[in-house]
Amino acid sequence: MKFDLKSLSLDEKLRLLCGRDPWQLYTADGKLPNVFVTDGPHGLRMKDYAYEKYTPKKATAMPNFCVLACTWDAELAFLDGATIADECLEKGTDVLLAPGVNIRRTPLCGRNFEYFSEDPLLSGVLGKAFIEGVQSKGVGTSLKHFCANNREYDRLYQSSEVDERTLREMYLPAFEIAVQAKPWTVMCAYNAVNGVWASENEWLLKDILRDEFGFDGVIVSDWGAVHNSYRAAKATLDLEMPYSSKSYPVLKEAYEKGLITEAEIDARAEKVLALIEKCATQKKPITTDKAQRHENALKIAREGIVLLKNEDGILPIKGGNVVVAGSHTESGGGSAFVTSDYEARPLKEELAVRLGDKATVIGTKTQLGVDRFVQNARDTYAAASKADYVVITVGTGTTNEQEARDRDSLRLSCTQEDFILGNARFNKNVVVVLQAGSAVDMTPWIDKVKAVVLAGFAGEASKEAIADILTGNACPSGKLTETFPLRLEDTPTGETRGDGFVERYPEGVFVGYRWYDTYDKEVLFPFGYGLSYAKYEYSDLEVKKLGETDFEVSYNVTNVSDVDGKEISQVYVHDVFSSVSRPQKELRGFEKTALKAGESKRVCVKLDFRSFAFYSVPMKRWYVENGEFDVLVGASSRDIRLSARIEIALPETEQYSF
Repeated sequence: MKFDLKSLSLDEKLRLLCGRDPWQLYTADGKLPNVFVTDGPHGLRMKDYAYEKYTPKKATAMPNFCVLACTWDAELAFLDGATIADECLEKGTDVLLAPGVNIRRTPLCGRNFEYFSEDPLLSGVLGKAFIEGVQSKGVGTSLKHFCANNREYDRLYQSSEVDERTLREMYLPAFEIAVQAKPWTVMCAYNAVNGVWASENEWLLKDILRDEFGFDGVIVSDWGAVHNSYRAAKATLDLEMPYSSKSYPVLKEAYEKGLITEAEIDARAEKVLALIEKCATQKKPITTDKAQRHENALKIAREGIVLLKNEDGILPIKGGNVVVAGSHTESGGGSAFVTSDYEARPLKEELAVRLGDKATVIGTKTQLGVDRFVQNARDTYAAASKADYVVITVGTGTTNEQEARDRDSLRLSCTQEDFILGNARFNKNVVVVLQAGSAVDMTPWIDKVKAVVLAGFAGEASKEAIADILTGNACPSGKLTETFPLRLEDTPTGETRGDGFVERYPEGVFVGYRWYDTYDKEVLFPFGYGLSYAKYEYSDLEVKKLGETDFEVSYNVTNVSDVDGKEISQVYVHDVFSSVSRPQKELRGFEKTALKAGESKRVCVKLDFRSFAFYSVPMKRWYVENGEFDVLVGASSRDIRLSARIEIALPETEQYSF
């Protein structure tokens, strides 16, 4: 099916750039098929127009990206995308408004649960795989939010003031990598970047996204991000969403005044027509039913849960008397929230099923909210004094982590902290299950408990996945994709935020572990960290030179335990001497390896030019400086097991004096 631009009048072409309503594209009075777009990254958030306008359709609540990311698994990201795409096909959605690959610059960002990581390589690889999964079913995606949208505070008005090198090294690469999957659309951010709205920023949209990164699809606005329709179109934004009665008149007047040409209008309309054509012709058969989608959600949740502390090997729970209490939340809030009709059993029941007659599992009548609400805490304390294990679920929830607002603190509510400490007074074997979308300050209580399990926001299968990890039905393999600081003051941004006009990025390229590791700051848990019931050893590192800046890094990973598991090994690069300030180390590759008890496997990771390069603003290009580099292989950014030093010696004609 091919749609001819010549069949549309000028007015129809102008209206094609403006949408039809909050979720549908313009149809030119039936000349064009309808296209429906909707949220979101963790499952379909589609409104049911057959009934009340704002009635959400029920959908599979997949794990949030904060959990998917901790799998470090591109195959699971593909599975996640393909699973949601089947539901899109079933319910008539043409384009899914996901994924978001913005960098977790500050743990206070209320939307971190929708993003993958503080590291651009990991964010880009997982975002690319998710896009490939969705679009393998003939459903489009919208890679977002382009770019430098790293905080929810005043996001509609405040400019992100960030130098070009930092943009190039930290905030653009995830998009650059994900664009390789050819997303059907890319969504611009609300904020301005260095004083120019993202929707009007021709340098970002045309020069970088289109010309440099090679994106050839539709650039769509975030909902309400356009300030001037014709300026946005001239900057190569194709589609303004949602429909606004002001948009068409602005475009028409600009055309009549000669501020925008018909050729420029045609270029934008051609992109939208190409999108409509894809939506009409590329749909694939549905291959999963409701039960299979739930199983896929469970599989991802299991592998995304991170074991943070396991003192004295208290986990997995073997049996005895187990008390379960606390609050439970499955998702962050806002446009990524999914309404599921899955009837989940309470965690105490899931644990009882898995432990069988080896344990007695009870729940208490204590009511504990994620905010300041608590009632009848003493009921749990009384049960805890007689139990072998106390499992407490705590977290942040949609009131603290949601679109359009940021968190006020890294701490849990005072009632949750008091509840943890109260149980620890009566029982030495407290296991805390933490449900949060970003880093949490645990310093008031972590030394008083035996185990901490980060479940994140794991979707509708969260209770099953948590029970599998706690009882050893599954071996934990997830690892953190952001650093957990000891306190907010230790973060690169601290408590500072913008002034309503501008937010400066003074930390530059030193974001996340790049900050903590370079300046040797103590942290609660480092980037890439995660415990397991299995134990792994690394050995026999070899770095083989394939070209001037191409290397193959290989090493053995051995499971030296009697438990089958999966290990996520990470490869970092350190520039020994540099003419510019660079982080102590930067993630340049990773591999997830399944290993049976006693098994050893050889792991290979490729490094290339960009693995050693920094972006030179004077040269306007990526630049590798001759000299020595350390190749570091580790289980986290602070658990380096193997290292080797290599030298790069490019021709002098390609080098500047140093």
